[in-house]
Amino acid sequence: MSDASDLVAQLIDLGRKAVGRGLVLGSGGNLSARLPGADECIVTASGTWLDELTPDDFSVVGLDGVRRGGHPRPSSEVALHLHSYRARPDVNAIVHLHPQLSVLLDALGHRVRLITIDHAYYVRNVATVPYIASGTEELAVAGAAALAEADAVILGHHGCSVVGGTVEDAHKRAANLEEAASATYRALLLGDTTTECPPAYLDRVRRLEADAAAPPP
Repeated sequence: MSDASDLVAQLIDLGRKAVGRGLVLGSGGNLSARLPGADECIVTASGTWLDELTPDDFSVVGLDGVRRGGHPRPSSEVALHLHSYRARPDVNAIVHLHPQLSVLLDALGHRVRLITIDHAYYVRNVATVPYIASGTEELAVAGAAALAEADAVILGHHGCSVVGGTVEDAHKRAANLEEAASATYRALLLGDTTTECPPAYLDRVRRLEADAAAPPP
């Protein structure tokens, strides 16, 4: 099982890769993780560059909003993380990035379509939240509420909030969200407005997942 130092190492790696993939520029996003069932999370500090993170660039914050250790200034979006953990007890990692195509398509009124089986498998569904000022309690509440229907949320004219059971799950989901946006953008350039991954694919995946989760007879 991961411990806190392992989670920090995973988030440092995620930040470097996210910037390298162009999912965010420098200090434009924030990351967090927690141990399963924990009442606190590790979150990037305010103003930190995600491709230059060190173990000193993280705050420990209780789900009650009280800082318990680490960097004295948690991210300005820490409320988004805390509300999301409270809304989704199954979530152990949250990735808030600024993927440009996902945000652009949403701003122009185009839904990000899941076209390949990878998009469909990792993302499943994309929720959206209209523009709300960043760093506010209102945005945190709306972003967390949107997680009732999806694990990937586009925040209008801002970025995305993507959650997962592990840091790796959240990372894969965030990367595939932007890949889906890129595929949607290209499809629109070709004049296509309808193509999506066949529903039969996810239907089969859900059946297999349900079978795997069912108790033995």
